[in-house]
Amino acid sequence: MKVTAIISDELVNNVKAYTRSSTITEAITIALKDWIDIYNIKELNKKIRENPIKIENGQNIREINRNL
Repeated sequence: MKVTAIISDELVNNVKAYTRSSTITEAITIALKDWIDIYNIKELNKKIRENPIKIENGQNIREINRNL
């Protein structure tokens, strides 16, 4: 998909440096994928906080995970 966006040079250069990318497209793609990964981890953590796994003595964690 081709997109036109107005992004500051400083921000683009920082993203290129942090991602060690040679092109703007590669840098922005990596940054967006990383952002999505972080967002998904935060959402998963939120779900775990709302409904934590409870392990009682004698329970096998592998069995608990298989049943989820």
